[in-house]
Amino acid sequence: MTSICISPEKRRRLRAISTSDGIIAALAMDQRKSLRQMIAAAGNKRLDEIPDRQLSEFKAAVTKILTPSVSAVLLDSEYGLKAGSERAPGCGLLMTYEADGYENPRPHRMLALLPRLSARRLREMGADAVKILLSYAPDVDAAVNDEKCAWIERIGSECEALDIPFLLEPVVYDPAGGDPKSLEFAKRKPAAVLEVMAEFSKPHYKVDVLKVEFPVVAAFVEGSAVYSGQRAYSMKDAMNWYQQVDAVAQRPYIYLSAGVSITEFVTSLEMAAEADVRFSGVLCGRANWQGGVSEYARGGSTALLSWLASEGLRNVNAVNECLKAAISWEQWFQPVETVAGGALA
Repeated sequence: MTSICISPEKRRRLRAISTSDGIIAALAMDQRKSLRQMIAAAGNKRLDEIPDRQLSEFKAAVTKILTPSVSAVLLDSEYGLKAGSERAPGCGLLMTYEADGYENPRPHRMLALLPRLSARRLREMGADAVKILLSYAPDVDAAVNDEKCAWIERIGSECEALDIPFLLEPVVYDPAGGDPKSLEFAKRKPAAVLEVMAEFSKPHYKVDVLKVEFPVVAAFVEGSAVYSGQRAYSMKDAMNWYQQVDAVAQRPYIYLSAGVSITEFVTSLEMAAEADVRFSGVLCGRANWQGGVSEYARGGSTALLSWLASEGLRNVNAVNECLKAAISWEQWFQPVETVAGGALA
């Protein structure tokens, strides 16, 4: 395992978003346009009929009920500030820096940052760490990816100068516009995730933790608990891809849920445990709380709070059970050493 230097302040902040065992058991609630779309669809309404107030209200409810059971929550500055004040004591705060989620409208899904924000301003809002979502296709035009890589270099240096951890979420996509949930894309996905892990593990990006996709889609793994009947990989293939991606990792990494069901997310985590890979936790969003959207659309906050207190907590606890197989991110970093003049990490 690569031994990486990290500043004492970054280490302190990473501990603030982790369990006492050094596992990141985090909740993602930074969705913006996608959350509005979900609420609108559940209520059979147009997007413009969903006021900003409802996004803030939904985020605050999820944060209030679920954060006692997680180590940190990821929020946005647009609709998540109220939710930030609902965090449970001891729950760390991550904040998103990018302008768009999965619905990036720009050519080549080029990265853009939220206006009037900086890593410094996010830190001043109380963030323990900064998160960036980057849409990345290894086989797209080289100049496009070079521009994206330059963005990540800038953000990594910005975060390093401020001593705040940088979590990067590189998500692969089909530049031809193919369905990311299709069997054909599932067959190409492992190689793309492998390349992404290798690229953004490089030290010049100054990424502290990678938030990555599973290398395989569990629904297409023959023999998995959620097998759809369409085969992209055998179980042996799946184990091999998990291990190959893990082998090229040079940074601690955690898994994202990408909007799958809680059953599929837990199945994917169980496969990671079976493959004996070195993941250090999760940053899980919709798999935990998406079932509450329809309750909210029908019955407002009261119905949502009730669902979260039962089904939502059950989902979080199921994920937390899987984290017994995770390893501390601290194992990736050099131990703190006392030298003349102070501490190095």
